[in-house]
Amino acid sequence: MKAFDKLPEEFQNDEVRQYYDILSKKQASVIFKRAFDLFVSVILLIFLIIPIAVIAIAVKCDSKGPVMFRQERVTKYGRRFKIFKFRTMVVNAESLGTMVTTDSDSRVTRIGRKLRKYRLDELPQVFNVLSGSMTVVGTRPEVPKYVDMYEDKYYATLLLPAGITSLASIMYKDEEKLLASTEDADKVYVETILPEKMKYNLEYTEHFSFGSDVKLMFKTVKEVFS
Repeated sequence: MKAFDKLPEEFQNDEVRQYYDILSKKQASVIFKRAFDLFVSVILLIFLIIPIAVIAIAVKCDSKGPVMFRQERVTKYGRRFKIFKFRTMVVNAESLGTMVTTDSDSRVTRIGRKLRKYRLDELPQVFNVLSGSMTVVGTRPEVPKYVDMYEDKYYATLLLPAGITSLASIMYKDEEKLLASTEDADKVYVETILPEKMKYNLEYTEHFSFGSDVKLMFKTVKEVFS
């Protein structure tokens, strides 16, 4: 880990320091985490290369636009990166509505709705894991707009790489339904949902271990199939 005084200025507060001190004593787990990420992502890529190709063709045939959706997100130490997802919405969807998606969002394509239901749109993030910008288990990456609204303690969740799955994403797997009936989805997300998700993310950061990552990965698989 970086020295505390080398972290971005917004990270250098007492609340983040508490989590930093905890993680700095778990360097072995952090190393195992990266090795585990490489192993799992390579295995997944071998088994998923054909499904990824089939989904790519389905996305291309279903609506106009690129197969992949790339959006700027924030990962470890506040670094920005481009996340990979299958495109599930119409082209230029971000200019047509909010940054969050609701259950009845008209911007979602026909095939996109099915992909989102089973989280298949997330499969290309295996390439983000391979590149090191993401990890298999960790806080889901937010867009810079929401990170700029973080309370001081929330920056502690960026002491580890952003993840494909997390306890918060499992607990809020029906997030789109929660936002469906709201008039201002952005406001509800920032003021209500994000703080609740951050409770889980901070809990994960505080109790991070290689073993807990493995358990969360299998819990995610179980939730997807259930």
